[in-house]
Amino acid sequence: MTDVVVACDELMRLCSKKLQEAGVPAEQADIVAEVLVHADARGVRSHGVLRTEHYARRVREGGLNTNPQFSIRNTGPVTAIFDGDDGLGHVVSKAAMDHAIALANKNGVGMVGVVNSSHCGALSYFVNQAAQAGLIGMAMTHTDKGVVPYGGAESFFGTNPIAYGFPARRHSPVILDMATSKVAFGKVFHAREAGIDIPDDWGVDASGKPTSNPHDVTALLPFGGPKGYGLAMVVDIMSGIMTGSAFGPHISEMYGSYDQKRKLGHFYCVINPAMFGDPDFFLDNMDRMIDELHQSKPAEGFGQVMVPGEPEQLREAKSLREGVAVTETIYRYLKGN
Repeated sequence: MTDVVVACDELMRLCSKKLQEAGVPAEQADIVAEVLVHADARGVRSHGVLRTEHYARRVREGGLNTNPQFSIRNTGPVTAIFDGDDGLGHVVSKAAMDHAIALANKNGVGMVGVVNSSHCGALSYFVNQAAQAGLIGMAMTHTDKGVVPYGGAESFFGTNPIAYGFPARRHSPVILDMATSKVAFGKVFHAREAGIDIPDDWGVDASGKPTSNPHDVTALLPFGGPKGYGLAMVVDIMSGIMTGSAFGPHISEMYGSYDQKRKLGHFYCVINPAMFGDPDFFLDNMDRMIDELHQSKPAEGFGQVMVPGEPEQLREAKSLREGVAVTETIYRYLKGN
């Protein structure tokens, strides 16, 4: 499938316009578009504008509330429950992270459990909110089942991603954003859209056997076997059970029942490093760590050791200069052709 290169600003405009046509207010549509293009610009196409059509359909069929009334219940000096009122997860999460940042600035730590939300896109966007404020950010969210547990023959947990963001002084923030599955399911969807094969260690078919055909994938595999499986369970406990939301196979499916609210849970945590010591020491030594990693000897075939999130940051800088590649079918959809 042919790609079309589109300027980031133009891609955000097209995405926002499509969401507004579905009934999303302009301010919310702009936030969603910003999060989606953030993912595409970083090369994480699984969480980019290819999701626009899905969100628009869910809005039209009543599965998303386009006029949510957010409510915050502060449960302690550093904790809160944020009720997203079934709004778009990107908008809910940005507001919830803002509240976690405010708590961390006031009391050193902010931990916000989110309830009644929906799919929120790339978590890197939200931990970057904290890192840009000079704070440490952590984010996690459960998803509907689609990953085979270690030693199991059928899916139980979702891809259940987790992300961290750490500020530095001279360098860009260190951003670690990863699914607890081998890959995000969106990468399988992108392969289907692009008409390409996938590595046979990404997922399994209906019989539980590895497959390189993205159309045959019925469940993904956890990364690192029992390690990814264990982290997936941690994410579901923190963002699901702890917030009073569903877990594992009880979470409503993303692709189906479009008229039903999904009631997803997220968990956001922000830490002010200044509460643990000299903030200058933290920022200076973050830079020193990054510099020393860059200076360490690379393995054969690598030009330089990079820190987590750095390849995506370099790709994002290039995308801002040169534009973002999207598949032709997605571009035609966004253009309304």
